[in-house]
Amino acid sequence: MKVWGTLALNPMAGLQLSGLASGFDWKSLVDQLMELERAPITRIETEQRTNTLRSTALSELGTKLTALKTASAALKDVGVFSGRKASSSGSWTATSAAGGATGTYKVAVSQLATAARLDGQTDIAGALHSSADVSGLTLATLRTGTAVTAGTFSVNGRKVDVLLTDSLEDVFAKIATATGDDVTAGYDPLTDKVTLTSASDTPIVLGAANDTSNFLRVFKLGHNGTDTVTSSGALGALKTTATLAQSGLRGAITNVDENGAGSFTLNGVAIGFNVNTDTLSGVIKRINAAGTGVTAGYDALNDRVVLTNNQTGDLGLTLSESGTGLLAALGLQTGATAVAGQNAVFSINDGPALTNPGNDLDAAAHGIAGLSLSVSSEDTQTITVAADTAGMRAKIDAFVSAYNSVQSFIDEKTKVTSANGKVTAAVLSTNREVQEWARELRSLAFDPVSGVGGAITRLEQLGLGFSGTSTTLAVRDEAKLTAALRDQPGDVESFFQTGTTGFAAKFDSIIARFTTSNDAQQARLTKSNSDLSRQISDIERRLVQQRELLTNSFIQMEEAQAKIQQQSSALTNAFSSTSSSS
Repeated sequence: MKVWGTLALNPMAGLQLSGLASGFDWKSLVDQLMELERAPITRIETEQRTNTLRSTALSELGTKLTALKTASAALKDVGVFSGRKASSSGSWTATSAAGGATGTYKVAVSQLATAARLDGQTDIAGALHSSADVSGLTLATLRTGTAVTAGTFSVNGRKVDVLLTDSLEDVFAKIATATGDDVTAGYDPLTDKVTLTSASDTPIVLGAANDTSNFLRVFKLGHNGTDTVTSSGALGALKTTATLAQSGLRGAITNVDENGAGSFTLNGVAIGFNVNTDTLSGVIKRINAAGTGVTAGYDALNDRVVLTNNQTGDLGLTLSESGTGLLAALGLQTGATAVAGQNAVFSINDGPALTNPGNDLDAAAHGIAGLSLSVSSEDTQTITVAADTAGMRAKIDAFVSAYNSVQSFIDEKTKVTSANGKVTAAVLSTNREVQEWARELRSLAFDPVSGVGGAITRLEQLGLGFSGTSTTLAVRDEAKLTAALRDQPGDVESFFQTGTTGFAAKFDSIIARFTTSNDAQQARLTKSNSDLSRQISDIERRLVQQRELLTNSFIQMEEAQAKIQQQSSALTNAFSSTSSSS
């Protein structure tokens, strides 16, 4: 009796285990049968992988075709082959527009253009104080052109320490103390100046390299070598951030209404102000923003207001105000100095004198088409305008690189090689259409271009050709290319850019066709893989059904085998019992 006969008490248990009743490993047989049935799936999956590799290669090729189209289109950019490069033998700045006249020009500037200016009267601020008693004037609040800084300064080699809380009288006392009363100081309200006097009639020595306070400079004291030193100019300055009424102007502003409002005109533009609310800084900003064509500023060193035309040249600057108003108080009427603007004066190639309002000289000023020149000195310099061969060359080199990238990729992906009797085919080796693209590109690159107006009709006239026996495009004659770009830029431009017949236009057209076909091929491969995936799914579904059918059949066989074994066991037991009874 077989071992599995012991399962007679539970005849159906575990019959799905392979060979439990029959001793036959039917599950392994089913696995082997299913593996044989999967053979079509393996072939389909291999086909899918091949399609994917081809699609990937075509996608990469599409990217390279797009780059080639971009490089080809760049050859049609406006101004590429009419670009100009201008240079100066000196420090001037020269540029030239596309298509500008080429040549070498001697430019002599005998006079630079300047802007008209109105320098207001100096010392428009009132004195620091109305009397010689300056014990009430604190350094921190003095109305000087520059704020005093705390620290030390030197008189006759003695250090005088000053604090911002000191009064001007305190500083005078510290000078006397430091010098043993040899040097005394005083303020004159009539001249608005400080005077230092030596009691010993010896020269006063002011300042030292290690001074830390700017007191001497602020008070304009710096004349060493005499026994008396007086400020070189009036000391009072305007408080530009205080209202006009409180700014310290020497002259009164009377031509205002009861509220303190007034106005004046500058180059015909009305400028309003209020002495009780506006500051000098505010009025200056208002002038500069009012479209007067003038820039206003306050010169604190000379205590004056300066008006300057925004444009250079012999242009006017007019002011108008009735009565004694703000302009009079600012010293822009009586006592002001008008400085006339002047035009630039220059010549080209020793020709007659030419003039221009500004120092930026364009074709309207000098007559050289496309040339713009900014002069900054009275000098003679040589200006050279030539074709921008570097810019042209860069576009051509970019095209050559993109062209070679496409050709080398097609060669790599379509080649068939043989080594040691083994033939290896690249992923696109059977794609005759892609191989034809390479041939068409080579033909187009070297076929003559018809319909152009210049003398250049083929790439070889630019020194370009294939490198040896390969399909690599290269500059084979540098001198020929350089000469063509330098001497025949118009012919080169015609070759590349003529309408729909130029070299670049033809490349655009053929690449567009290749790209459309490339996209269509990728779409077909994608659809093919989708169809193959459905085939795999159908086969997998049938295999599941077939496995289930075989499995059920073998289970039924196991059940039948188990019943036979149970019956056989029962008969054997019965005969054994009868024999024992006898």
